[in-house]
Amino acid sequence: MTHLTIEAIQQGLEDLPSLPAVVMELLSSIDQEDVDISVLARKVSLDQALTAKTLRLANSSNSGLQVRVTTIQQAITFLGFQATRNLITAAAVTGCFPAGQCPGFDHSAFWRHSIATAACARVLARRMRLNQDFAFTAGLLHDIGRLVLVTSYPAQYGAVLAQRQRDDRPLLDVEREMLGVDHVMAGTALAQHWQFSDTMQHAITYHHEPEAPGAGFLATIVHVANAIVHALDLARDENELVPPVSMVAWTALGLSQEAYLHVFRETEMQFEEMSNILMA
Repeated sequence: MTHLTIEAIQQGLEDLPSLPAVVMELLSSIDQEDVDISVLARKVSLDQALTAKTLRLANSSNSGLQVRVTTIQQAITFLGFQATRNLITAAAVTGCFPAGQCPGFDHSAFWRHSIATAACARVLARRMRLNQDFAFTAGLLHDIGRLVLVTSYPAQYGAVLAQRQRDDRPLLDVEREMLGVDHVMAGTALAQHWQFSDTMQHAITYHHEPEAPGAGFLATIVHVANAIVHALDLARDENELVPPVSMVAWTALGLSQEAYLHVFRETEMQFEEMSNILMA
């Protein structure tokens, strides 16, 4: 199998499905405070499918709202801008990539894992008193590079998945061996192409090596959330392998065994409802 190059992946990004322009705007402005919320609310409202999904998420029990919201503007008023942006992003990204093109790739298992990692990262971030919305979005998008490879190179990636099943080895190792690149590199390329903030790019780039210099604490949270979700097998993937966990990252969170049990329970509860809405 011919090895891919990161340049080839970057060129192929133009052919990928693109997110709605308003979502691109939301993702690139994630670190900015001075965004005109009413303008964004109007733009989102023009996309009816996106609005419907976002409002279902906003009204789910996870958001803890006492009132029922019927417009994006109301959602922003009651949930705050960051949380609403989160929901809009989740609603858009989960519906963006076509399913069923790559042999052996379980599209719904992929999204179940991503949504569960988002839920777990948010739960962990709350315990760390960090921005829960950043953590949620980073958890949701941490493996987005797999979708790049699945969509752009379905036959080659199908071969990777078949080989991985035969060898029962970590996916990253098989990807690097057979493709010459891995889903982290592809995810970083897409994050740059979609103009994600640096915070978000680092979380995607370093979620398998949170102890790398400059990785940032968000990468630590996503790394641990990813491992927890694999261990809980929320994706219901028969080839589930729990990735190696960085002891540096695990220790950095400083949570007790009891605290982790609470995290597991909360993750499972939030995941169930969210996945029903996002994957409907």
